[in-house]
Amino acid sequence: MEFQHALRKRVSCLETMVTLNNIREAQARLNGIAVRTKLLEPHIHENGEADKRKLFLKPENQQPIGAFKLRGAYNKVASLPPQERQHGVITYSSGNHAQGVAYAARAMGVKCVVVMPNNVPATKREATKALGAEIVVVGPGSKERQLKAEELAAQHGYAIIPPYNDEKIIAGQGTIGLEILEDLPDAECVLAPVGGVGLSSGIATAIKLSNPKIKMIGVEPELAADCFASFHKGEIVEFPAEQVSRTIADGLRTQSVGTLNFEHIRKYVDDIVTVTEEEIGEAMRLLASNPKTVAEPSGAVATAAFLFHRDKLPQTKMNVAVISGGNIEPELLARIRAKTS
Repeated sequence: MEFQHALRKRVSCLETMVTLNNIREAQARLNGIAVRTKLLEPHIHENGEADKRKLFLKPENQQPIGAFKLRGAYNKVASLPPQERQHGVITYSSGNHAQGVAYAARAMGVKCVVVMPNNVPATKREATKALGAEIVVVGPGSKERQLKAEELAAQHGYAIIPPYNDEKIIAGQGTIGLEILEDLPDAECVLAPVGGVGLSSGIATAIKLSNPKIKMIGVEPELAADCFASFHKGEIVEFPAEQVSRTIADGLRTQSVGTLNFEHIRKYVDDIVTVTEEEIGEAMRLLASNPKTVAEPSGAVATAAFLFHRDKLPQTKMNVAVISGGNIEPELLARIRAKTS
């Protein structure tokens, strides 16, 4: 019975795989809403060493909400029929997706409720509230906030806007991949953070359906490596909340990847690598030297992998690392900047 249920679930996922046309439709929908971020070449890895690789950064910290999540959230909310969103929308998020949904809801004049964990950074909670969202606080577990959101949606008729396990969300995030290819047609490798895997599954789909030769690498904190475990085991592995909560990368504390996202990364992602807390911190410090590339911990993991795990990456010259967000607590940023190499 369990096997049949899992099989039906996988068949359902395969039937809703995102297409290049879906991503192009999302790109048209996001025109004038999301910032068309341009690739930057930081030169942070050269430092006189014999490293001939080139690194380009995709600075999604420059979005109106400070993170890439606006793309998927707006694409999903804007795709809902008016009757589905008339009572409002609800989501469950550790911060950046919450702001994306709140931003989209405000733009469309609908109510927004967000279920957040009690360990979310204050800057993200306050920014979400400032966008007009009603905040409901629960414990640290990602499953706990999802269940609460589903309960409230059933009670009040809210439309649920999932943070990653949804084709419209994936397509919205995939627009980043299209932009990377427009700016750097000869890209050879793209690195992106993985949590619930909405970002990586979207970018990977856009990249591989456009040019299968480009390598796609997901990057995850070593302390919250459920996606790494799932990818290498070939099935979804769930980690306890207390385990993933140990990482400084609060946006990547997801306990398990989405089922739809998993099918996308199985098909389009070449590998998942992990980075340590120290490597994340050093990548943040280097990125913070330029105001345009300031990254929150989750946003720095892709750069950390490029800097410190060359041996685990494809031997490519033209590389892109996605800065997924820059919503960092001022105190943490000050501590990071104060450190010396």
